[in-house]
Amino acid sequence: MGSQKPRILPWLVSQLDEGRLEGVAWLGQSRRRFRIPWKHGLRQDAQQEDFGIFQAWAEASGAYTPGRDKPDLPTWKRNFRSALNRKEGLRLAEDHSKDPQDPHKVYEFVNSAGDFPEPEASPDTDGRFSTSDTQESVLEGLVNGMNLGPIPDEGASGLAVSPEYHPQLLLSPNSDIPAPYPTAGPPENPLKQLLVLEEDWEFEVTAFYRGRQVFQQTVFCPGGLRLAGPEGGDRTLPGQPITLPAPEALLADRVAKGYVSRVLSGLAGGLALWRAGQGLCAQRLGPCHAYWAVGEELLPDSSRGPDGEVPKETAGSVFNLGPFVTDLIAFIEGSKRSPRYTFWFCMGESWPQDQPWTKKLVMVKVVPTCLRALVEMARVGGASSLENTSLDLHISNSQPLSLTSEQYKAYLQDLVEDMDF
Repeated sequence: MGSQKPRILPWLVSQLDEGRLEGVAWLGQSRRRFRIPWKHGLRQDAQQEDFGIFQAWAEASGAYTPGRDKPDLPTWKRNFRSALNRKEGLRLAEDHSKDPQDPHKVYEFVNSAGDFPEPEASPDTDGRFSTSDTQESVLEGLVNGMNLGPIPDEGASGLAVSPEYHPQLLLSPNSDIPAPYPTAGPPENPLKQLLVLEEDWEFEVTAFYRGRQVFQQTVFCPGGLRLAGPEGGDRTLPGQPITLPAPEALLADRVAKGYVSRVLSGLAGGLALWRAGQGLCAQRLGPCHAYWAVGEELLPDSSRGPDGEVPKETAGSVFNLGPFVTDLIAFIEGSKRSPRYTFWFCMGESWPQDQPWTKKLVMVKVVPTCLRALVEMARVGGASSLENTSLDLHISNSQPLSLTSEQYKAYLQDLVEDMDF
């Protein structure tokens, strides 16, 4: 058996102590906090030395051999970040990766920098490496061997998702000998399921006529949804039709009934809402105008105008997951309020600015429940950074996750950087 690959934390401490890599340095005499340069590879001022730590780890872990392999800066960075995110003894203390002058991240050891076992330099007396060191080496190898490589061409959707990796070997608990892994491993970051177009998001749809709730339905919508009137459930049109009820049995005011019926009739094919890349798009398929805004879940914001009118001739973007997750991280850090995730649509009338929204004929609220779950996790997880909290993403094929708030924040930061790439 050849020489072992180093474990990342002892290796990282040695790099910090040597001080040979540009911008990689301890912060203070305690040797608990340190900084790593974190410049985006697409910046015009990016230089090779900005990626020194990432290349050094790629070489040390065997993922890159100069002169043989093609340099791949994004992959080195992603693999390095993924390896650090899996270490319980390390946490991200400060994220200055967006700083225009000095982009960097500050990490902190939970315990002293020396409070982890050093890797074995020689085999045991029986000629084999110890189980614990061998197992960690294999697990780190699985991480570094993941296909986190260059993102393929994005295509029309603008979606960038790393191919799923299926590790083949894993050490048995009581043996140094690799055994076949029984099933495919989970994605390196479970939140990346949010980017997979094949994973259907769940939507909660609630309709109001003159401020009165008349309809609510929670559905998974492959290909998106269509808000339509009683006559607009045409299955040949894209998206799953969500049929809004006729007002006759729901409203007492005869005049209001007539006007609501006219609005529903004007929806014709409906108002379509669907996922596109890492966002949501909307388009109306009938003559009835509609205005939209992102607001609170309990009620729309009537103190300002709408975020826009839903277009008819082309799709219009109404949401981008990237800024949402960035704001969610800022909320966890206490620098921003929680991001909004509720979409309000005003059908057939102008937006209720500076007037009661309950006077509008038809208002529809749409909540992507995965976004609600992300915000609720941030709120609940803030109570204790050490206790595990359950997170259900409310997307097809997802399983509840058990995460600490630090793990959750690291996954969110990882997701933002993947979307940047």
